[in-house]
Amino acid sequence: MTDQQINSTREQPGTSSGGGLWLIIVLALVVAGIISPILRGPPGLILSIPLVLAALFVSIGFYTVQPNQTVALTVFGNYKGSDRITGLRWVPFWYGRKKVSLRVRNVTSEALKVNDQRGNPIEIAANIVWHVADSAQALFDVDDYTAFVNIQIETALRETARQYAYDHAADGEPTLRDDADIVGARLREDLQVRVAVAGVAVDEAHLMHLAYAPEIAGAMLKRQQAEAVIAARQKIVAGAVGMVEMALEQLSQRGVVELDEERKASMVSNLLVVLCADREVQPVVNTGTLYG
Repeated sequence: MTDQQINSTREQPGTSSGGGLWLIIVLALVVAGIISPILRGPPGLILSIPLVLAALFVSIGFYTVQPNQTVALTVFGNYKGSDRITGLRWVPFWYGRKKVSLRVRNVTSEALKVNDQRGNPIEIAANIVWHVADSAQALFDVDDYTAFVNIQIETALRETARQYAYDHAADGEPTLRDDADIVGARLREDLQVRVAVAGVAVDEAHLMHLAYAPEIAGAMLKRQQAEAVIAARQKIVAGAVGMVEMALEQLSQRGVVELDEERKASMVSNLLVVLCADREVQPVVNTGTLYG
């Protein structure tokens, strides 16, 4: 067991009272302190002082708990539990009280410049949804849990980005651009491990921004354009070969013309030029024979 685990503080229910009854008691003490000098004269004035002081000390113990909020209770530095019961509450005046919001929080990180799995500089940002699950850990196990979470978001995002290539990974591995769900799940798992010490639960993690760094963006755009042209040419050639094969097969089956190997080669060459060219065909009229 590590020192971190030994010193971890876990949330437990705190002991407190409903504030309604104590509010009536405070009002009764105040009324008694006001009426006593009127009814008893100077002796009543002496009695009214402790009554008013008692009302003052009792009133210090009031606090309110809103929905999705908890109040951590301490006595001289010792944690005595957390109160999640909403409404007007009361504890003795020597109890310390610290409110912690349990509401869901939404954080979008700044765009970070990191290197992907291949070492290419990229810009990446993420959106993280989180909430406090354990108020005791959030207050007592880290100095400032909000700042702690923000720092861990940046650390986890950098680490996750290094595990994947921006695109075109080998052997079908996930990439940052094409597998956002997988990357987001990995980021959420990594971040949850990092912020668990602060009593924080990570609900969602998604990439919000992804781009090559400016210094290589132009070169990567040219590469993507070249890859697109090559892919298009491959499809054009594959289609042209199929069309030529079909044309030769139909000419042979229908007996339109008898072609020897040399004529077949010439026809194949001409058809491929026509089908694969990126310009319109310019017709040429041949007035002689095929060999003219």
